[in-house]
Amino acid sequence: MKNNILKTGLILVLATSIASFSTISEKKVKVKESNITWKGHKVTGSHEGTINLSEGVLIFEGDQLAGGHFTIDMTTINVTDLEAGSGKEKLEGHLKSDDFFGVNNHKKATFHITNVKGENSAYKVSGDLTIKGKTNPVVLDMVIDENTASAKFKVDRTKFDIRYGSASFFDNLKDKAIYDEFDLNVNLTF
Repeated sequence: MKNNILKTGLILVLATSIASFSTISEKKVKVKESNITWKGHKVTGSHEGTINLSEGVLIFEGDQLAGGHFTIDMTTINVTDLEAGSGKEKLEGHLKSDDFFGVNNHKKATFHITNVKGENSAYKVSGDLTIKGKTNPVVLDMVIDENTASAKFKVDRTKFDIRYGSASFFDNLKDKAIYDEFDLNVNLTF
C-alpha cells in the first residue's frame, strides 16, 4: 500500500515536471494593428483591396506555433485601386453580392489551423477555410517574427461556390473572364 502511494506520488511529480516544460499559451491578435490585403486577377487586369480581421488567436507550445483560429469580417471588403465615383462603390457592391461573397447571408469567414509543421519561425500551416458557408482545406507558409506573423497564399474561389466570370464554368467569356484564384496577404500583430 505504501509503495503504491509512493509510486503515485512519484508519477504526479514527474507528470507535473514534464508539463511545465511545454507550456501552451494563446496570443490574441491585435486586429486594429493587423491587415489583410487581397488581389483578384482577370484577363484584362486586376483589382485589389483590404478586408478586416474581426478576431484571431495564435496558439503556441513554448515558443513554437501550434494552432490558432481567425474570423474575417466580410462586410469590410474594400477596393483600394479605384477612386470613389470611378467604379469603387460598384465593384465593392458586386463583391458583396451573391455573385461573389454573399455578405448579406455570410458576414463572416473563418480559418482554423488544423496542423502545423516547422520550427524557428518558418511554418507550413494547414487549416480549414470557410467562406460563404463552404469549408475547404488550405495550406500556407507562415513566418513568425517576435510579435508578428505573415502569410501569402492563393485561394481558389470556385471551391467556395464563387463562380461568377469563371472560365472553368462558363464558355465564351473571352476578355471578361476572372481567374479562379485570388491572392491573400495576411500580416498579423499579437
